[in-house]
Amino acid sequence: MKLFKFGGASVKDADGIKNVFSVLEKVGHENVLLIISAMGKTTNALEVVIQNYFEKSDALNASVQEVRKYHNQILMELFEEDNHPVFSAVNAHFKELDYFLNHNKSPNYNFVYDQIVSFGELISTTIVSFYFNYRGLKNNWLDVRQFIKTDATYRDALVDWEQTQKLITKQIKKKNLYITQGFIGSDENNFTTTLGREGSDYTAAIFAYCLNAESVTIWKDVPGVLNADPRFFENAILLNQISYREAIELAFYGASVIHPKTLQPLQRKEIPLFVKSFLNPMLPGTKVYKHADLEPHTSCFIVKKNQLLISLSSIDFSFIMEEHISEIFALFHQFKMKVSLIQNSAISFSVCLEDKFGNFTELKSILAKKFKVSYNENVSLYTIRHFTEKAAQMVEENKTVLVKQISRETMQVVTKE
Repeated sequence: MKLFKFGGASVKDADGIKNVFSVLEKVGHENVLLIISAMGKTTNALEVVIQNYFEKSDALNASVQEVRKYHNQILMELFEEDNHPVFSAVNAHFKELDYFLNHNKSPNYNFVYDQIVSFGELISTTIVSFYFNYRGLKNNWLDVRQFIKTDATYRDALVDWEQTQKLITKQIKKKNLYITQGFIGSDENNFTTTLGREGSDYTAAIFAYCLNAESVTIWKDVPGVLNADPRFFENAILLNQISYREAIELAFYGASVIHPKTLQPLQRKEIPLFVKSFLNPMLPGTKVYKHADLEPHTSCFIVKKNQLLISLSSIDFSFIMEEHISEIFALFHQFKMKVSLIQNSAISFSVCLEDKFGNFTELKSILAKKFKVSYNENVSLYTIRHFTEKAAQMVEENKTVLVKQISRETMQVVTKE
């Protein structure tokens, strides 16, 4: 089987859904399992619903109606008959959402988050499945929660691989076209769970692993994996092929390529991954597979903006030893700081990190009790894989370099604009 994953951007409106149908007409749809995300910015809209729910806001009903209105507009553009059964099928999901909002007793934010946000995927796949049937493309809609079983770690659930494998291999038959949801699963009590960051890509990898799939294709609005983010770098180059290892390295440094947890199951069974354009589906895109050389062999650039550079030094000029570093990292973990670069000397210790949750002020006051703390806010961290002197000069040009670190293949530079 082949696994195709289409993200929210590909199904953000009626034209997008029509285009997904067109892509399948061009590339083939027999023996294919489609993983589809929530439409457009639906997940964000459902997060507003969740916020209003917990705040007991008068805007709760209006925020639900916004989500309903958005999907109804798409339905009206796709289906000519007002009484088409898709309308009642979608309405059934909204009734289920309303029931949950009115009857839930759990105060657990993460549990509630998963129960509500999952409706985005359930509704989007319902619409796509009905539309394909409407256009004469017969397909089977699957509730992914009956296949991917997880523990009860809401918002970042761990897959029960043994049970998931049994359910998938027992019920998925080849030669058919299947449509199911990305990002979600269910726990042993059949409550909905979500799989965390890049969950839809991960869903595709889970099915591919369990089905010994021929390949996985992630369809995006870019031609494939680029060597740099075109928002920050001119003349970004398409990478024709890349190894699993290189893709994991790039993701580790912050590139928005493919999340390592998606690559790991594919790597174990050597299932190739393609990243292709849903706007130009006949172009080859990027192939990620075992032992692939980077082609073309070029420098790859990753930039992280709005970082913090913190330097800690001992107040009495004593050495910063292992026990100090251990204590510092325990605090980073406690305050949810993501560390991207480390550099230390005898009496100082510098880190570049991301303060995603706005905890730095509190962390700084604790660190200041034991260390002299100096810091720079809003710095940029540039990582260059397979760096050259020319690539380094380009990154450093017209910037103040605060820290530079070089290994055999990788150069990292912290700069102030």
